[in-house]
Parts: sequence; structure tokens; C-alpha cells
Amino acid sequence: MAIEGSLADVSLADICQLLALGRKTGCLTVTDRSNFGYIYFKDGRVVYASVLNRPDRLGDILVKNGVIQPDDLSRAIEEQGMGSQRRLGDILVELGSLSREELQKWVALQVEEAVFHLFPWDQGSFQFNPRERPDEGQLLLVTLSIDGLLLEGAQRVDEWSQIQKEVHSLDLIFKIRRDPREVEEVELSEDQKKPLPLLDGTRTVRELVMESGLVEFVTGKAIYELVKAGFVQSVGGKAQEVEGESEQLLQEHVRLGQAFYRAGMLEDSAKEFHAALEMNPTEATARFRLGLIGLKAGEPEGALEHFDAIPAEWAAKPAVLRNRALALEGLGRFEEALGALRKAEGKAIGDPALILARAISELKAGDSAAARSTLMEYRNRIGKKESPPPLYFAFAVLAAAASGNLDEAVSLGREGMKVHPAEPSILVNTGAILDHKGNHEAAEQYFIRALTCGSEVPAQAHKNLGDQAFRRGDLRAAQSQYEQAVRLNHSLGDDVFLKLGQIASGAGDTNLAVLLLGRAVEINPDNEDARSRLADLSTPP
Repeated sequence: MAIEGSLADVSLADICQLLALGRKTGCLTVTDRSNFGYIYFKDGRVVYASVLNRPDRLGDILVKNGVIQPDDLSRAIEEQGMGSQRRLGDILVELGSLSREELQKWVALQVEEAVFHLFPWDQGSFQFNPRERPDEGQLLLVTLSIDGLLLEGAQRVDEWSQIQKEVHSLDLIFKIRRDPREVEEVELSEDQKKPLPLLDGTRTVRELVMESGLVEFVTGKAIYELVKAGFVQSVGGKAQEVEGESEQLLQEHVRLGQAFYRAGMLEDSAKEFHAALEMNPTEATARFRLGLIGLKAGEPEGALEHFDAIPAEWAAKPAVLRNRALALEGLGRFEEALGALRKAEGKAIGDPALILARAISELKAGDSAAARSTLMEYRNRIGKKESPPPLYFAFAVLAAAASGNLDEAVSLGREGMKVHPAEPSILVNTGAILDHKGNHEAAEQYFIRALTCGSEVPAQAHKNLGDQAFRRGDLRAAQSQYEQAVRLNHSLGDDVFLKLGQIASGAGDTNLAVLLLGRAVEINPDNEDARSRLADLSTPP
């Protein structure tokens, strides 16, 4: 269950402690206007954390601290840029630039710093989503106890309140007033030695952080101590440069939009992406994400407009073509959708996800034989070592049934339920086939079970239970199931509204019957039964 609230009511430290005690898994998102951060938990332990506008600079930190050489970083970035899907840290380990243990140590440091940066936030909102997981293909994960982080974080919050008296902005510039290296009795710490040569009166604290390889807290603390000792003084702040400011603001809108999107805050995400498009109408990431948001909102036409506006060099990418196909499917343009998917497969030959997408599109287009064949191709592609996802079984059942292979459809459904016993789509589709074969009692049990599985109740299960009740003349039960189905999905098939209209007419509620039958005709103008009944009710006696 999702947890959300205001940071004004409960501290982030208390929230983290609660999640740790409950051994929770998921993503804690924290936001305050343009500030945005997130912490991933697994069984109550922190596995990853990041803060927007504080980019992960693992490579630079490793270089600045002498862990790897600049040439090592250049080679790793070059290899990653040539299309490698591997993480930068993994590439560095494979190149022999550092050990796996060293890499984990520095990644843990980055995660800790992100958490410490979030702890002082006392305004804004938080949301915990137990379903969201980090992308292990892109992120290096660690495992950190929240207790140690809370203790260190509390100490840092106290110290930072003192540090801010001298270092109240990362845009401040400091210079050496009296060089401590020339004073014999002064012994500098390693953290003080690192930024000292860079304190030349031209660099901001932010630039010192980047160039020294130290984190913000350590850099700020070192400067504060040097100021208090009389060795360093502030020379003011740095005026923001106009050049490049527009691009920086554009990228900030994009980054914030992506962060909101990952957190499931789609309305806020869309606002940021629209703001980015006002600055650059061809910004590819903003267009792509707005297309995805359109698909999630059930607006395929708007989604397609965004996908079609993506610059050509990005529009040919498999991910764009795949989602463009989904938008075309939503508009009933199945041949075009299949064309987009074939283009995507040409770019990513043998990609199982694209083969599965093509099969689904073929089935929606009414070519069940082609869909059944493509689903077999998909099964062969993934091999026996990997279990097919729920989506495969749900559509494989339908493809087999539509091809006239009812026993095969039931067999596939039962196989799918062994692998995914709580997947409503498999239960509903298999139940529908059993119902068609006359095994109504077994079908009913599948539909009822689908209603109790997962957090999202399938409207189709209610609709199918309504059909069963309608057939046996239990109109009250049928009406109840149909109404629940429509409540969950307003655009459910015209036959639901036709039957609701029949029930209303039989109960003597002519006005309601006219409204429901009118909705059936609106969804499907070719529904002659609904048109005929509506005409009869609309004709004066």
C-alpha cells in the first residue's frame, strides 16, 4: 500500500525509520517544488538514492581521488557510448581500472551522500510506492542499514547549521587570506589539504566540490574550519552567466519531468515536459515521455502526435517505434502499428519483447492465425530457461481460442496459472474459454478468483460474471456485476450497456433504459439490437 504525506508533519528520518522497521521494499520519493529526490529500499535497507540536479559523477570522483586514471574513464565512457548497455562502473571493473570491492565502496559513498542531502528537507511532500523497483540494469545497488545513516545524518544536520554561517551558498567564492601551509605549527587534515590549492578567489564552492573530488558536506566543513582559523575569507558570490542558462533551464525541466514520471506523478511530469517544449519544441525526451503519459491516460491520438514530432534520429529508435505502435493500435490503425513494429525489429533483430508486441498487434488486427504463429516464435526465442510473462499467456489463450483451438487455449491458461497464479488477465481469459465450452461453474470460479488477485480489479471479470447471471435470468446479480464493470471501465463494450438497458426497460425505468441504450449506440453505431430497442422506447405510444 502506498504511503504519502507532508514533510511538515513528519520528518524524513522518521519515515525512513518506519520503513526500516517494517522491512519495506519500494521507492520513497521526496519533492519540494523543483527539489526532487528518491530512496530505494529492499527489506528495510537502503539500496540506492539520488537527488535531482546533483548528478551522479562516479567517474569524476574516482579520478579526482586517484582511484582510476583519466584515460581509464575516457575508455569506459567511449565503450559505453558505442551502444554498450553495461553500467559505467562494471566497464571500469572489466577494464581492470579498479576492483569490484572498491567500486562498491565508492557507490555506497554516493548513496550515503544523497540520503544525507535529503535528511534536512522539512518542506514538501513524500510518497512511498511499494511497487517501484530500481533499474538494476542501469544502477549499481548497495545495501545500507538505515540506523547508521540516521545517526550520521543527524550529526551532519547539526554541523551544517554551523557551517552555513560561513558557507551559506554553493555559489560563494573564497580565497586564501594567510596560507596555513606556511605556518609550521598548523597541521591540516586531508580534507582541508585537498581544496586549499583551489581557493584562488575565482572558483565557487560548487566548482571546488567538482574539482576536489570531495562531497559538498566535506568541502563546506573544510572551508568553514579554514575561515574560522583565519586562513581563508569570502570574496562574494559569482554572477550567473547568461550564456548557456537557457539550455540549463531546459535540461532542468526535462530532469524534473523524468523524476516525476518515475514517481508516478504524471500530471506534474507533464507540466515539466510541456515547459521544456515551450523552450525547444523538438526536445526528444520531453516528446517521448509525453507520448507515454498520453498512452497511460488512454489518449492514443495525443500520444501519437508527440511520437510523430520526435526528431528523425530519435524517431527510428526501437522504444519510440514500439510505443508509436501502441498509439496506432489504440486508434484502430493496426496495419500501421504492425509496420512500426517491423521497423523496430529491423533495428533490434530478435528482440523477444518486440516479437511479443507484434503478436498482440496481429491478434488485435483480427489475424489470429498469424498471432498464434508469432507467439510460438516468441516462445522459441526465449527458450525453456525463461518463463514467459503474464502478457504472453493472456494473449496466447485468446489467439489459440480465436484460431479454433479451444483445448490448446485452456492448456495454455492452466500453464500460465502455474507460473503466475495471481494474474487476473490469465484467469479471466481462461475462464472465458471454459464458459464458451459450457463449463460454467469452473469459469465462474476463475472470474471470482480474478477479483481477489492483485491490487487492480479487472472490469472484464465483473462483466463476465454479469453475462453468466444474465443468461440464467438473475437480472439483479447481472445488473450489480455490470455496474461494477462500468464503474471500473467507462468505455467497456456496447453489449454491457445494451444488457443494462434491457434490465432497466424490464424494470419499467424507461428514462434510464433510453440513456443506457443510447450509450451502447454511441460506442457501436452498428449495434442494431440496441438501435432497435432505443427506437421502440423513443417512439410515443
